[in-house]
Amino acid sequence: MKRFFQFIGVVLLIVIAVVLIRTILTQSGQQIVSQSPDIPLEKTEVATHLSQALQYQTVSYQDTAQFQVKPFLFFHQFLEETFPLVHQYLEVSTTNTLGLLYEWQGSNPDLKPVLFAAHQDVVPVNPLSREEWVYPPFSGAIEEGYIWGRGALDDKGSLMGILEAVELLLRDGFQPQRTIFLAFGQDEEIGGTQGASTIAQRLKDQGIQLEYVIDEGGMITKNVVPDVKNPVALVGTAEKGYVSLRLTAHGDEGHSSMPPEFTSIGRVSQAIADLEENPFPSTLEYARPLLQTVAPEMPFFKRMVVRNLWLFSTLLENIYSESPKLNAIIRTTTAPTIFNAGIKDNVLPGRAEAVVNFRILPGESMNSVKYRVMKTIDDPRVDVTIEPFGEDPSPVSSIDNPSYNTLKKTISQTMDSNTLVAPYLVLGATDSRYYAMVTQNIYRFLPFTYTGEDIDRMHGTNERISIDNYVRGIKFYYQLIQNSQEFSSER
Repeated sequence: MKRFFQFIGVVLLIVIAVVLIRTILTQSGQQIVSQSPDIPLEKTEVATHLSQALQYQTVSYQDTAQFQVKPFLFFHQFLEETFPLVHQYLEVSTTNTLGLLYEWQGSNPDLKPVLFAAHQDVVPVNPLSREEWVYPPFSGAIEEGYIWGRGALDDKGSLMGILEAVELLLRDGFQPQRTIFLAFGQDEEIGGTQGASTIAQRLKDQGIQLEYVIDEGGMITKNVVPDVKNPVALVGTAEKGYVSLRLTAHGDEGHSSMPPEFTSIGRVSQAIADLEENPFPSTLEYARPLLQTVAPEMPFFKRMVVRNLWLFSTLLENIYSESPKLNAIIRTTTAPTIFNAGIKDNVLPGRAEAVVNFRILPGESMNSVKYRVMKTIDDPRVDVTIEPFGEDPSPVSSIDNPSYNTLKKTISQTMDSNTLVAPYLVLGATDSRYYAMVTQNIYRFLPFTYTGEDIDRMHGTNERISIDNYVRGIKFYYQLIQNSQEFSSER
């Protein structure tokens, strides 16, 4: 017995030593590169351009009857007038009237093209919140060092920043070796089926394979990643899938004074309770790359946990499960969103139904989610059907290739010198998923710095972007286009 305890003691000492050594020897993954040369930009001019773009009410509505074509056509005319060199030297075509595809022909046909994506449309403004806007949502007001308006962050800031960079490069006489596409869909906020989906299919039909695609989804965050003071550039290498399941139960209609043992409402309610009490399993697989990147900047004990997930993964998963934001990174989430039943307080409804939304972690699918839901509910009297709109999770793009390294280098060249660049999983859906048919390298990143408050402004009230933030974004696109010519990846 004495030898047994001695053996256990030795094992514990070895474990402690390994944990401490791995923690102490953690090295920063921050890339040290020289800052890119400054480029001449007239702040007032580019801010005015974005301000004008925000005044076009290119709104996507779930109710297609509310959709208005004219604001998009006027916006297209504005782009032609604002970026004359872009429209002189790039070939411009449309899909479904409103989707825009620009092609800047490269001098070396052996190099795969790259594609910069953004979207023209914005979400509606809640009429009840209009009075809460400091400046009207479609005013494009330039005040207090910011450009205010719906779309400033999502996603006209990106669209206009890309065009400003291309216009400036053309003015400087730049000619790309690698063909560059600019793709601006018109309906990202309602699924992208008429815009990005059609553009991607056109490229595929033409036999075009892209080196990489960059779209919205990630950002530079400040004080958002827990326990990390450095700015963190979150580059989305994948995005979760989306599916809604309708749960339907039938029961006896009749007077509420003589209820049966199980009602239709009771069955659906029990099904939802079962789903909430039995969440999908957690995994750190898709959080690990982010955690490993930021670990060197964490306090010692937090760093110790992250650097030794072989020992502490269960602990960390339990901690993350307590936070809605962190929980969404480690599992497929379950969110009941609609419940319908009954028409009168003393009548038993013959039918009750609910809709539950799931954001699907890579490794799962819409069908596997449905199978697990049916198994969890385990009630044949509750029908489970998939709602019409849904998407499986995207493939995961590599962070070990020239495309990602070029993106990482450009961020380091154009942003604060202490910015960490880390891959992460995008929780929402973007247009980028459609381009999986023409490339394996899809990166979701906006070159703008967001605080937690800024993130809340997207799709919310008082959306805005600072002028300095916007200017840095233009410089990022300017530098990325140039850097993308430096590596060879043949067709």
